[in-house]
Amino acid sequence: MKSHHWQNAQSRRFVVVFSLAISLLFSFNVFAGPDGKKLFQANCAQCHFASDKMSTGPGLKDVLNRIPGKDWAHAWVHDNAALLAKGDAYATQIKTKYQASMNKFPALTNEEIDAILDYASKGEVPVGAVGATGETQTTEEQGSPFYIFLIILVVLIVLIAILRYTKINLRNAYNEKEGLPEEPALPFLDASRKWMNENKRKVALIGFFLFCCLIVKGWYALKGIGVYAEEVHPDEWVGYHPSQPIKFSHKIHADINGIQCVYCHTGVEKSKTAGIPPIMVCMNCHKVIDQNQAGTDESKAEIAKIYFATGWDPKTHAYSNPQHPVVWNKVHVLPDHVFFSHQQHVVVGKLQCDNCHGDVKKMTTIEQQRPLTMGWCINCHRVTPVQMEGNGYYEALHEKMKEKYKDQPITVSMIGGIECSRCHY
Repeated sequence: MKSHHWQNAQSRRFVVVFSLAISLLFSFNVFAGPDGKKLFQANCAQCHFASDKMSTGPGLKDVLNRIPGKDWAHAWVHDNAALLAKGDAYATQIKTKYQASMNKFPALTNEEIDAILDYASKGEVPVGAVGATGETQTTEEQGSPFYIFLIILVVLIVLIAILRYTKINLRNAYNEKEGLPEEPALPFLDASRKWMNENKRKVALIGFFLFCCLIVKGWYALKGIGVYAEEVHPDEWVGYHPSQPIKFSHKIHADINGIQCVYCHTGVEKSKTAGIPPIMVCMNCHKVIDQNQAGTDESKAEIAKIYFATGWDPKTHAYSNPQHPVVWNKVHVLPDHVFFSHQQHVVVGKLQCDNCHGDVKKMTTIEQQRPLTMGWCINCHRVTPVQMEGNGYYEALHEKMKEKYKDQPITVSMIGGIECSRCHY
């Protein structure tokens, strides 16, 4: 009878300890409130950085010190058009300064908006950024639930070991009092094996729980396959920046000289792909702007590579030398089973290039600044309104949607933009 009661007590203790461990693992996010980082990435990262860097919209570093207050932010995020219609001075100032329309987010609660603002306003330093002292700056994930759980798990193991030896000592003290022989303490591993043999159901339950944890971890690891940019900062996907055979600077050409994207990427308005311009397109200008007019020795060397590739002789102004192909390294890579049309997004959707490519005008050689994952694209379709005014495409569909969703913002997802067949063959 005593043994039966003791086993029941052991079972109850096991259930309590195991339940406590599981509860601790899954309760961190419950009590922490809204996750500002995840909310920012899901709703804001398409157009903003949580730094002072400009994207489609302004960087949100120190945003809490710039806006009139959180109440104003709630109204702006929920329905910025209504705030503008009321003639709000700060809203009008933002609209005039950035000349961009912001999406409405009526589904976000005030608490979630506050969490986003608190996160973005910190303006965290990107990992690998070089500070004023020349030292590399790093940021670490603070208070990660995994590490907290690991610490608690170690504490529980130590506690179990202490309780085990305490129990053995008390049992031997009782045996000595009753005149019974002393029971030697087994080594920890032997005792563990014995316990596992005697409690196979509990071992199976623990094994199943750990197996589920590994499956979840594996799932998230597999999601990263084929994603070539690494998230070195919560908001800046700048991990994939391959070298190029010619260091073509978009900053010099698109920003300083004001060359339009479509001049070089002619397919962007007519094709699925924007296209890499033939090297002869460069010669449209560099037959006139020769390497001797370049400002630096590095620029002269890069222009010489263009001449080498095209067979141009700057002395005779003729294509008299052998030509050599230029093999560019692709930066923005989508899986083969994904359908994406630049024409559909640029012409029909009226999106700007920097929505997906970042502020290209500030780059030298191109680097990836957006994840381009399935989740990122789907979220964009969920929050991006359909540009109907002055848009000759799908007029009949647009009229039906206006009738169906009166006085509601119509997003791409509402016209089938998240159906599987739209992006997958």
